[in-house]
Amino acid sequence: MNGDFSIRPLDPVGALPIGCTQNPIWPDKETKKVRRMSRSCELTNKSVMSGNNVSHAKNRNKRRFLPNLCHVTLQSEAMGQSYRMRISAHALRSVEHRGGLDAFLAKASDNELSQRARLLKKQIGKKLAEQATA
Repeated sequence: MNGDFSIRPLDPVGALPIGCTQNPIWPDKETKKVRRMSRSCELTNKSVMSGNNVSHAKNRNKRRFLPNLCHVTLQSEAMGQSYRMRISAHALRSVEHRGGLDAFLAKASDNELSQRARLLKKQIGKKLAEQATA
């Protein structure tokens, strides 16, 4: 499971990728340990930030700023498939603004995308190049 970022098609019955569960906690098949889903956006890689709660008396307590993550199914016109992702609300607005998942990934630089999004971007690029030559 470590390093397995393959893009899987959706289950025909539900909206989940084949082999995935909706529970954010699942056992790792290789090590039999329970893995937690990370709190980071799959498109922009935006993740948890830390800071302080500051009271009126200037007392500081550590806190975490969590991203607003949503489970979303995005359509790819080039691939002809749907992909279920956990992305931030800000990324969802950016996807809509740029004209869909394909346009968002084409315009985004590789260093700001997560590994799964980079793989999807490469697959979409190959498919578009294949369609342009045909």
